[in-house]
Amino acid sequence: MSELFDAVDALLASRAKLPLPAERKRLRAAHGLTIDEVATALKVRRATVSGWESGKTEPRPPERDAYARLLDKLAELYPAEATAPIQDAAESATFTTAPAPAKAQTLSTGQAPDAADMTVTENIQAPASAPVAAAPAAAPHPAHTTRPTSSTSRRPSAKKTAAAPAPAGEIDPRFENGPLAVVDVEGGKVLAYCVGGLVLEVPAKSLPSLVDWTLKEAKLGQPKLSGPGKPADPLIVLTEPALERYGLPVALTEEERHAGRIPEGHKVVKQLARAQWKLTKRGFGPWARIYRPAQGSERACVQLCIPSWNALDTRHWGPAGQLPPAELARVLGAYASRVMTPRGSTAVTGLELMTALHPPTYAVRDEETGLLRQADDKTPGSLGKDPVDPAPCEAPDGHPVLKDLPRFHVRGPGEKLFEEAYDWARPMTDEECLRRNLVGLDVNMAFAAGANGLNVGLGEATHVTNPAFDAKLPGSWLVDLSHVDMSKVKAGKEWVELDGSLLPSPFTPKGERPEGPAWYATPTVAYAVELGYEVRPIEAWVRYENGRYLDGWYNRLRDAYLATMADLGVDAGLAPADFLAAMDGYKARDPELAIVTMAIKATVKGGLGKLRERPRGEGWRPGEPWRALSRPTWRPDIRAAVISRTRINLHRKIIKHAAFTGQYPVAILSDCVVYAVNGESPLDFLPYREGKPLPGGFKLGINPGLVKHEGTQSVLWGEEVRDRFNAPELNLARYIKDGTVTDVDNGE
Repeated sequence: MSELFDAVDALLASRAKLPLPAERKRLRAAHGLTIDEVATALKVRRATVSGWESGKTEPRPPERDAYARLLDKLAELYPAEATAPIQDAAESATFTTAPAPAKAQTLSTGQAPDAADMTVTENIQAPASAPVAAAPAAAPHPAHTTRPTSSTSRRPSAKKTAAAPAPAGEIDPRFENGPLAVVDVEGGKVLAYCVGGLVLEVPAKSLPSLVDWTLKEAKLGQPKLSGPGKPADPLIVLTEPALERYGLPVALTEEERHAGRIPEGHKVVKQLARAQWKLTKRGFGPWARIYRPAQGSERACVQLCIPSWNALDTRHWGPAGQLPPAELARVLGAYASRVMTPRGSTAVTGLELMTALHPPTYAVRDEETGLLRQADDKTPGSLGKDPVDPAPCEAPDGHPVLKDLPRFHVRGPGEKLFEEAYDWARPMTDEECLRRNLVGLDVNMAFAAGANGLNVGLGEATHVTNPAFDAKLPGSWLVDLSHVDMSKVKAGKEWVELDGSLLPSPFTPKGERPEGPAWYATPTVAYAVELGYEVRPIEAWVRYENGRYLDGWYNRLRDAYLATMADLGVDAGLAPADFLAAMDGYKARDPELAIVTMAIKATVKGGLGKLRERPRGEGWRPGEPWRALSRPTWRPDIRAAVISRTRINLHRKIIKHAAFTGQYPVAILSDCVVYAVNGESPLDFLPYREGKPLPGGFKLGINPGLVKHEGTQSVLWGEEVRDRFNAPELNLARYIKDGTVTDVDNGE
């Protein structure tokens, strides 16, 4: 009889109902689970779970029943706005092919699909009170003509029309006018330029009333990025005429610029205080946040951006701050819809994006009071809400964990983890001097690619002595790698002999061979093993609680970059020659979208840099804590691991290329590598065969980790520059793009 019951149970399990693939992915992401975690729990391969979420395959018993149980539980925690379509076993039999990829579309400046807010002073919104719908594709929305009686709307005759609406999910009525508005004054009227070409008339006479209008009538903001997260607050950008209208200075004085804010005694700051609005600790500066403490799940917070106060740094936003209001709304709206609503500089936004995708905690309902409160435990896969101290070797000079060191003590490699990007160059050989050109290759979004799939620590470090090295365990390892000889290494599964004198060491930023034990992040030590050499760590600081924290961050930024480059005519699937042709002058095709690509790349580097933010004045002294240390996202170990992996990824390609072609780099700077060759184009020396690149080597393309042409200069140019400055090892990668050298290379 038990066998019959087992057979019946098997039949029921084989017909377990499952949501459609997109909903499966949403439910997993809402709980902060990675594909690897689900695969491990169900005892299947990672690719199997990926296939279930893409619709390429369907789960079969016995995994199907367990998978359905997981999804049912997650659906209870994170219900969708509308019940996701259910797919039964009969339907799944025909669901065997992945849906065709969407065709690249013109930039959408309409309602953004999602974003997040991380104001730590406010309560968390319960998942049940703001259900999460499956994220639709970003699409513009038509202008709405119904407005409160105090404001009207109109569409200006802009030189660029908004893109035609694309099919998308229902727009959240709370944010139907998009994530942001650029407020300007024309003909005595205050106008708010929104995404999609929509313009609203603003009745507000003062800044406090502008904040009120934004929250009550403007319908600005973005839905949250993840299940436990919060919606993004509306962003208001103030032009110079708007600053004058609301009593603010058009430019900061030198003293205010250094302080990063206007004085607390300014009349506008007093107006806000009288209206019971508060400012964050950074005060009223280029990126001011104005809020009232949250009441339950009700939020009251507006972000201001003031371009004329240098809110949009030209290094990262180019000429965005000088654009007319409609064009600026288009640029910032594109960035907001594809990355997130800016929360400050690109560096701040990059860091906030990490937290928005993995909120530190979530809301639960108190059984006694019935009110919402923060859960006692952290969100799975997040860094939590409390900061953790770095290991002593990971701490930068002056950190409190090093306060007992002598004041002028200089830590060497055996005391300090020093994982940085490459800055290496060498004199050219006689043979290389006879070649015609120097050609630079640049790795697309190299540091984002280094973060992809990287296992990083999520909690505190544990000290161990004489450990066996584990490449899957993130941490810092004290180990001697001086025995690794670059003249004979493994490239893949085969040993190859190379000219080690022409190669940088993969273990130091300057490419110098280590002289003894030093601290390295896990990816660096793992690469020594990959090259065929034994490693014996002396001690280590490892993190047993770990996960792929940056995967969602990478995916978001990668998709933003690829979508924007596709709008500029550079698609991911182009053949090598077509790719180089498409990259030629791509910025001129749409200068505004080119600004967005610049900002996306700055978000990657800046966000990673913020993981190890140093003191910014404020009377700080060595040994004392500084403000950034109070963040759970102050994690120098994660930054070190990403940089380590990025440097190793590049070195691996260099080894593959040298083993196959006999060509060696003459200079490397971060993600740019320069070769002396006879041609002018990367296609003249990259070993493509029938359109296919060398496996594991350099491949032309726009995806993160692939390479593009950085620039070509003559060998004579390089030698002349080095002679002029009497610097035989001047890093030519720094100047290969346009050939302009203004001073001696000082590494800055």
